[in-house]
Amino acid sequence: MRIERIDWDGADPAGLARRLRAMTPALGDVSAEVAAIVNRVRDGGDAALRELCESFGEPVGESTLVDPEAVAAAPGLLEPPTREALRVAAANIEAVARAELETIAAPTVVELEQGHRVEVRTEPVGAAGVYAPGGRATYPSSVLMAALPARVAGVGRLAVVSPPGSSRRPSAPVLAACAIAGVQEVHAVGGAQAIAALAHGTETIAAVDVIAGPGNRYVTEAKRLVAGAVGIDGIAGPSELLVVADGSARAEWVALDVCAQAEHGDDSPLVVISPDAALLDRIAELVVELANERPSVAEAPLALIAAPGLELSLSFADAYAPEHLELAFAGADSAAARGRVAGCVFVGAGGATAFGDYAAGSNHVLPTGGAARFGGPLSPAAFMRRASVVSISAAAAAALAPPVSAIAAAEGFPVHGESATARAEGGS
Repeated sequence: MRIERIDWDGADPAGLARRLRAMTPALGDVSAEVAAIVNRVRDGGDAALRELCESFGEPVGESTLVDPEAVAAAPGLLEPPTREALRVAAANIEAVARAELETIAAPTVVELEQGHRVEVRTEPVGAAGVYAPGGRATYPSSVLMAALPARVAGVGRLAVVSPPGSSRRPSAPVLAACAIAGVQEVHAVGGAQAIAALAHGTETIAAVDVIAGPGNRYVTEAKRLVAGAVGIDGIAGPSELLVVADGSARAEWVALDVCAQAEHGDDSPLVVISPDAALLDRIAELVVELANERPSVAEAPLALIAAPGLELSLSFADAYAPEHLELAFAGADSAAARGRVAGCVFVGAGGATAFGDYAAGSNHVLPTGGAARFGGPLSPAAFMRRASVVSISAAAAAALAPPVSAIAAAEGFPVHGESATARAEGGS
């Protein structure tokens, strides 16, 4: 692991956050390459999709669509502990999503003083697509995290796309997660071309309204390019972790958390900030030991920051706005977590990010790169559309026409005023 020790005087936490963000390896400029892929699928449909898959070394079957019977049978291919673990995770994720839905889906009705009513309704989109990464690794957890909120939202059609393996299908764990999440439509295709197919449609893959799910820089860039043609859940960069700790924290646990996050890749930024220099020294030693013994831990960048105190450490954390934030200090509780700027906050000694990555029920599709300043976890809201319904009585039309006419005249659109006035003069 690439470790940097920083002694911070507490000045300009936003400046320190920018400095660390600048140290994160850039995703790379793949815009032109991805745009060519997206355009090719948009214009060429299934034939272009097949050609691209073959050129990238993906085994292509007669159709991208995986037999729904194979999907339904996939849980039986897993070892019982794995199958049960996916069911536990799914139950928790669904429970949290259903609780969120209660506040998201409730209609808002406002009766205005002029006598009219405005109602804001929330409805599920018609179709959603979920990208489940594959290739060298398999991510059934990402299927659950994206598909279950869509299902809870009430999306009518849900399609999962995931790269095929040697069997020309996604891995058994991914297919099992699809079955557990109630997904029947699964396509064995990955990369930017899969995103293009979901956005623009092909002869086999019908276009969707929203695309969600994590992926590599090509997938992320493809989502950025098709945004507008479809809705997307966000633009995600490398996974990240920031730990705020004091001398009471168990260095062994913090080191494990850091190494666990480094399993996501060598571009995952990791930060531990503490007023306790001895704790940082010990974490540095343990991280090196653990990483050397665990080949899955990548050479990710780790910044160990000595800070003047906990309050300044928390100020830096808010400025950094991490994807995952662990509060590992004495007295850390829900009050300390309230108002923190992060995608997901883990509180106290037991708050390992690994719980949220898999089975706690919180969603692991989170804002990265500082986007927690304005974004949040994936939820049923990402798969819902909002519409206003306006009901205007004759009395309300008479009351509203003068201000409408005045504003319209100021903007140089007099016919808007005429339209409103006509209702006011003509009754209901």
